[in-house]
Amino acid sequence: MLPALAVLAAALCFSTTGTAQALAGVDASPVAVGAARIVVGGGILGLLALLRRAPAPPVRAARGSVGGLIAIGAIGVLAYQPLFFLGTRENGVAIGTVVALGSAPIATGIVDAVRLRRAPSPRWMLATAIALAGVALVSGVTGGSVALAPGGLLASAGAGMSYALYTVCGKALIERGWDSTRVMGTVFGVAAVASVPVLLLAGASWLFTPDGLALALWLGVVTTTIAYLLFGWGLARLTAVTVSTLTLAEPLAATLLGLFVLHEQLTPLGAVGLALIAVGLAVVSVPSRRREEVPDATARA
Repeated sequence: MLPALAVLAAALCFSTTGTAQALAGVDASPVAVGAARIVVGGGILGLLALLRRAPAPPVRAARGSVGGLIAIGAIGVLAYQPLFFLGTRENGVAIGTVVALGSAPIATGIVDAVRLRRAPSPRWMLATAIALAGVALVSGVTGGSVALAPGGLLASAGAGMSYALYTVCGKALIERGWDSTRVMGTVFGVAAVASVPVLLLAGASWLFTPDGLALALWLGVVTTTIAYLLFGWGLARLTAVTVSTLTLAEPLAATLLGLFVLHEQLTPLGAVGLALIAVGLAVVSVPSRRREEVPDATARA
């Protein structure tokens, strides 16, 4: 259960992003905030990766070069932020979020199935379906007819695919014998360097205000550095598809923060949605006879 708890703790860190931005109230575009988050958090993770000793020799072979996996993973990190914000701008926060978060585990399942040439387990499919139904209810997108922008839907789905890319690439690097901290640090460190010009173009003056600096540090240290250290540790010990489903705890925790910190309202359907997410997470977290845990390659003799 410890790897599952680590991923759930990472999802809890992720969930504070919206609340932190609401409380800070800084005058900055979502793209600028997202870039600052990657620059700060990815930069710290990159420094941690540089401080790590060289990884042990690969225990088993894997397809794809290390450089290619790092590049694709960094592209996934870079692409997630603008695609997510474009989707929420075109179709609203609720629909954009549910499509992005909902498509992420599905995209991860597809990408990982192609990589491993093995379909995800029926239990994972059931747990993910239950949790996704809960996400839809919590978001409030189930009621009424809404005219959706196709471009926004594609952007949100692209954000889900971007998440799948860096999750699966990270898992592939771990399977090649890389330490999980080194994996997260290398992928996010490359993304941090590439995010610097994005931040400068989007505007960085807000960083020189007390609230702006506090927001950047929270997003960088808590929702990126700490979150992805926990995420990577869990990813080294669980399948990529299991990790992707566990991170659906993010909308559950974000909704609870909205209720208790921002004093938002929860509809009866939303309450049912929270319960469904919890059930889905419980189903995918409980150990089964068929062991899903994959030992960290660097810890083997």
